[in-house]
Amino acid sequence: MADRQNVNRPEPITRFLFSDSREGLLWLPLRAWQGWQWLRPGIGKVDSAAWTGDQAGAAVAGFVNGALAKAAGDHPDVQAWYAWFLEHAVLPNAAVFGYLVAYGEVLVGLALIAGFVTGIAAFFGTVMNMSFLLAGTVSVNPVLFAVGTMLVLAWRVAGHWGLDYWLLPKLGTPWDPGPLFRSRRTAVVS
Repeated sequence: MADRQNVNRPEPITRFLFSDSREGLLWLPLRAWQGWQWLRPGIGKVDSAAWTGDQAGAAVAGFVNGALAKAAGDHPDVQAWYAWFLEHAVLPNAAVFGYLVAYGEVLVGLALIAGFVTGIAAFFGTVMNMSFLLAGTVSVNPVLFAVGTMLVLAWRVAGHWGLDYWLLPKLGTPWDPGPLFRSRRTAVVS
């Protein structure tokens, strides 16, 4: 019976890494590094005409065409379903995706560095990493994906040494809204 009671309890190391606010210092350098890895190229893209300027979408179109070339052969780097998505959704809207990627990288980078809604920022970073990986681009993306996934799991404490220290208690969680949402919910119900 004792074993059954412990089934739903996280192991002490898991609880320590992902729930103990003292571990905010462990996550701080990883979070800041990850943020810098997004911010630096994002700023370069925002300043580039091929991403957000008068030629917006040219860089995305080049990237997508390169990925589509990797979708052929016996062992393609890009799976057929993702190649279809790139060809039919991304390529016709390359300019929009150029802005999304450029500003998305900047926003994810700034949020991670500042510790602002860290879990959400890390989630969107991992979505971009997975998109790049599915398009056949390895580079630093597997490392960024792994660190981003850890930051998503550590959302409660990863931003403790940042703006989340003040923000998360006010926001709360979906299952236990904080004062910011409780006052709105009360006003709506009344």
